[in-house]
Amino acid sequence: MTWANPQWLWLLLLLIPLIGYHTWGLWRTRIPSLTFSDTSNFSDLTGSWRTYGIYLPPLLQWMAFALVVCALARPQYQNTTVERNAEGIDIVLTLDISTSMKAEDLKPNRLEAAKNVAADFIDQRVSDRIGLVLFARQSFTAVPPTLDYELLNRLLGEVEMGVVEDGTAIGMGIATAVNRLKESRAESKVIILLTDGQNNSGEIDPVTAADLAVSQDIKIYTIGAGTRGTAPYPVQDPIFGNRYQNIEVNIDEEMLTEIARMTGGSYFRATDTERLKEIYGQINELEKTEIEEIIYTDYQDLYPRFLLPGILLLVLSAVTDRFVFRNAME
Repeated sequence: MTWANPQWLWLLLLLIPLIGYHTWGLWRTRIPSLTFSDTSNFSDLTGSWRTYGIYLPPLLQWMAFALVVCALARPQYQNTTVERNAEGIDIVLTLDISTSMKAEDLKPNRLEAAKNVAADFIDQRVSDRIGLVLFARQSFTAVPPTLDYELLNRLLGEVEMGVVEDGTAIGMGIATAVNRLKESRAESKVIILLTDGQNNSGEIDPVTAADLAVSQDIKIYTIGAGTRGTAPYPVQDPIFGNRYQNIEVNIDEEMLTEIARMTGGSYFRATDTERLKEIYGQINELEKTEIEEIIYTDYQDLYPRFLLPGILLLVLSAVTDRFVFRNAME
């Protein structure tokens, strides 16, 4: 419930002097006209209901005043309907799951960092169909483009290395993602490709796969995940157990930059987890879904619910004051 003229509610402050005035008037009527030296004989006498009823008229007047003031403030019931019209974007997250993603230059490691940041990205999207493609030596679709973000995040959380033979088939990853988007009728189609290495397997060259994306009007954002130089990599040693060795970070930035340029996207280098979050934030801003909102608001006046009882109480106060309790006050 809202108030159309809430400024009238300030009049409720007048109740304070009004109650004070009535209380003072009632107190004056209780002052005896005659004084007796001893009133103990009257202590057991009780007043009638009409005697105590003198307090009712002012009480009714206070209530009537409050209700009339509320009616003047025009209480309203507000019913709001929002109609949304969104031109969604179809997005395929294409994620490298080769064993090199175990490197811990991104925390806790490259793969877990990529999964966590991608989940945050998904949570920020509205009305966009998002899919998930995974690749190592082969590529496959883990989740086709969907609006079921809960399912997508659950399956993303279950992604792990070793489900396919090791390797880095970037071209195959792009081709699988393109295949998922080629039938899309979305206003904008986007692939976000994250890898930490160089294309070393697969039947399709990455640039050739990018040509396929261009033919389908698909934009590709490429992300190279890994620090510069060397990165700590966990190794299971049969003698010393878990230990780390530094491995060379080799990301084909030239190829990833060319893929992004060809398709109208951008290339980013994520050297740590915070930078990866910033990159996804930039892509989120670049690929905004336009949402048109039409808001319909219907107001229903509720003042009769306050005004009519207020008038009724005012009339009842006058009747009781003039006819019912008049003799008790005289």
